[in-house]
Amino acid sequence: MDRSVIRERMRKKQRQIRRRKIIKLITYVVAMVLAVIFVIRGVIFPIVSRIGGKSTGESQQVQADAEQTADPTAAQRQPLKGQSDLTKVSTLTPGWHEDDNGRWYQNADGTYYTGGFAEIDGVTYAFDDNGYMQTGWVTKGSQDYYFNDDGSYNASEKRPMIALTFDDGPGEYTSELLDCLEENNAHATFFMLGQNVQNYQDDVKRMLELGCEIGNHSWDHANMYELSLDSVVKEFNDADQALIDACGQASTVVRAPYGNANEDIMNAVGKPFFMWSLDSLDWKYKDVDLDYKSIMQDNSSVIKDGTIILMHDIHEPSVKAAERIIPELINMGFKLVTVSEMAEAKNVTLQNASYNNFWQDILDQGLVPGYAGNSTSDADTSDGTEDSSDGSEDGSGSDGSEDYSDGSEDGSNSSE
Repeated sequence: MDRSVIRERMRKKQRQIRRRKIIKLITYVVAMVLAVIFVIRGVIFPIVSRIGGKSTGESQQVQADAEQTADPTAAQRQPLKGQSDLTKVSTLTPGWHEDDNGRWYQNADGTYYTGGFAEIDGVTYAFDDNGYMQTGWVTKGSQDYYFNDDGSYNASEKRPMIALTFDDGPGEYTSELLDCLEENNAHATFFMLGQNVQNYQDDVKRMLELGCEIGNHSWDHANMYELSLDSVVKEFNDADQALIDACGQASTVVRAPYGNANEDIMNAVGKPFFMWSLDSLDWKYKDVDLDYKSIMQDNSSVIKDGTIILMHDIHEPSVKAAERIIPELINMGFKLVTVSEMAEAKNVTLQNASYNNFWQDILDQGLVPGYAGNSTSDADTSDGTEDSSDGSEDGSGSDGSEDYSDGSEDGSNSSE
């Protein structure tokens, strides 16, 4: 065969091979581009909208995004981001999907919900920060929401709350109590003596770090009924200054020693005053088992939503009992909160008044100042001790502590 013919055939063959290689390369590049576009496909729809001149749709999307931002509970729409969402990338169809980590929902535009609530087909669902559906109790701010096993929101479920409060500290056992609160993701309110604060400043800082509330119990546990109003104000101002020196902020709430405070005292101090609904009598028993029994058995009828419990963190038996009580209350379904967290959850705006519980029947009767628009004058707040539900009979010494100055364990603070 003529060599020129052979060479021509070889050239044609080479051209065919080159064309095939080019076609393969182009196909590969197109496939890669499409894959990248799919992964970041949240970007493609705005582009399509602009090309199609869909200004109305665009404005509607902006409005929807603004509405989502305005609602702190609303979930965000996240585009599939690639490597961290490989399991989601593998699924192309909108709707519910499930992998080893749980259930998630893909929107028609390729995004998925994260970090909040979203309504799908008329049902509200909760999604965690990774985009997976949540069940059980979900907390947003101070509010708790319950989601059934199928993920649907159950508005009828209300999470019961209890506020643990600790007086007369901080002391040598406070740090141990804080360990227990941290381990159980629980909050408490500490009504502290100014003279003790200066000796345990690190504990006060840690209270704030753990989400606990800083309360004022005066400087040295004086009986406010025996002082002039100027002296009363000085007692609490001095304690606040000690708190500021320790953690950078003053108290948000107050408890008067012995629960002794009337309207004049509350107005002079200018902060919400808190009594209690259950006195553990730990100051009297100073025994772990008796302290535990006093709360969990002897007063079991008061272990309910809205109760404020009085204990003391200066006594070792009290702290040991609290270490048993805290996880047990949580296992019973209670959320342990500060008094201010409870007030917010119950729709109460705290006033310069006295509070001893947030029980629903008391709220409904309009007996709690600041509830649902009720003014302070709508409730009896003269001294906060006339209702036996505050755990006291005469309002004198009923918080289980006499006049003492150091919170020590010797006889000077004995309160039998």
